[in-house]
Amino acid sequence: MMTLLRDHDLARAFDHASRTYDRLTALNPGYRSELLRSARRLRLPDDGAGLRVADLGCGTGASTRALLRAAPRAHITAVDASSGMLHRALDKPWPPQVRFLHMTAEEFAAGDEGPFDAVFAAYLFRNVTGPDQLLTAVRTLLRPGGRLAVHEYSLSGSPVHRALWNTLCRGVIIPAGTLGGDRALYRHLRASVLRFDTAPAFADRLRRAGFTGVRVAPVAGWQTGIVHTFLARNGSAATGAAATATARATTGEAR
Repeated sequence: MMTLLRDHDLARAFDHASRTYDRLTALNPGYRSELLRSARRLRLPDDGAGLRVADLGCGTGASTRALLRAAPRAHITAVDASSGMLHRALDKPWPPQVRFLHMTAEEFAAGDEGPFDAVFAAYLFRNVTGPDQLLTAVRTLLRPGGRLAVHEYSLSGSPVHRALWNTLCRGVIIPAGTLGGDRALYRHLRASVLRFDTAPAFADRLRRAGFTGVRVAPVAGWQTGIVHTFLARNGSAATGAAATATARATTGEAR
């Protein structure tokens, strides 16, 4: 039976895996380039000037780096529940408009850090206990019309892609993770993807949570049909444009 890790157990597993995480993901063809593609799909204007962006589940900072490349003038707040992963992120060089916080996405969303113009969440939602509750909280983080991009392992629904994922896990992913002493985490990875929403089901979940303009975009390479980008807004684009203009003007006045 495949066992899922949750909450503190999952955070501790990521703490331990943080030592080798960057090396393993570097061996994954397209890992960083597809994160960048998803970050760029937010289409933040003017390189993100005057905008506030939250990176939920930032890990060792790969998603944060993707956001920074996509919107180099944005103010980015990156959050993760694993102190080990966050320590690896903090060891890297960052410009002053990037900051990191050690807390769960749920704790962050329940706080008073908002509003944000955009939220990016990579490999997060299949790892949380209550995805619906978190999506509702994310909406409260976003300005009216604010943008959401979710980059996630979410199978297409095709038996071919499910079989491919199982084959990759048994032959490559779990053996590689076992070498670093993190077999439980990578067994969790396999199980969490198999049990999580298919791409159409997660798109429906976003709509039920009140997001508008929901779109699903594929990624390239071996991850096609296994990883997807989900794009949505908190309300209409017109409302968002007005709120963003006000926020950028306010930010400019404060400088």
